[in-house]
Amino acid sequence: MENRFFTLVLVVALGVLIGVGVVMKQTRDPVFKTLVEQQARILKSQNVIENRLSSTSPTMDGGNKQALEQRVAALESQVKALQGFLQGQKPQVQAAPADDNTKVYDIEVGSTPIFGKKDAPVTIVEFVDFQCPFCTRFHGPMTEAVKAYPDKVNYMLKNFPLSFHPMAKPAAKAAFAAGEQGKYYEMVDAILSDNHDLSEDKFQQLAKKLGLNVDKFMKDLKGKDAEWEARIKADMDLGSRVDVGGTPTFFINGRKTNARNVETYKREIDEILKSKGQ
Repeated sequence: MENRFFTLVLVVALGVLIGVGVVMKQTRDPVFKTLVEQQARILKSQNVIENRLSSTSPTMDGGNKQALEQRVAALESQVKALQGFLQGQKPQVQAAPADDNTKVYDIEVGSTPIFGKKDAPVTIVEFVDFQCPFCTRFHGPMTEAVKAYPDKVNYMLKNFPLSFHPMAKPAAKAAFAAGEQGKYYEMVDAILSDNHDLSEDKFQQLAKKLGLNVDKFMKDLKGKDAEWEARIKADMDLGSRVDVGGTPTFFINGRKTNARNVETYKREIDEILKSKGQ
């Protein structure tokens, strides 16, 4: 479970910070003291979320799931600030700003394949980390909503692998390699349907299951690594420009959305289509 992994990461980070304090000889340094206090608050909040997630039923309403997801995203941002401190960067200890869901971002297509009709009036963009369990949880409802409007809605996936998910990049590259045989989004769906125990062997198994030429798949996966790295970097740079702070982050026609279930996606899509007279 992701929440347990977060807790482990935070505990380790706290231990590292204490070690840094010893090296600094004194814990009187105000920056260090602030970071330690912040880390304690993060850990406490994470434990609360973990307890709530462990008692969550599969039928939990989308609003509560959404709230928990937003809390985790905020915690991730604060952990990144602490990681920056350990790497010698200037610490950013202020709280992450709330998302502005009224701002329209320019999200270019670039080299990203488009699922659906290219000139559809509604475009949903997902910034994803293939190893993130929240991405697995919320990918399905989004794609179900897209498929309910075959001529009106299209979809793009952008990669935003987090540093503590070592298999996120390899999974993104596996999707790219599958795309060389016209099965990009099929591989995306296959990985996100069950992103436990991601490995090269699993990617090969999925490629075979999708009817791909497995030898070509592996050749493209490894032989085009530099190209895949460049595409992932372009996605991550774009994510930074459009204020992506965690995964998954969804945009509808350039605006961040809090929709996380089929009903709320359809509601927002219908409102956009109505405003366009469709």
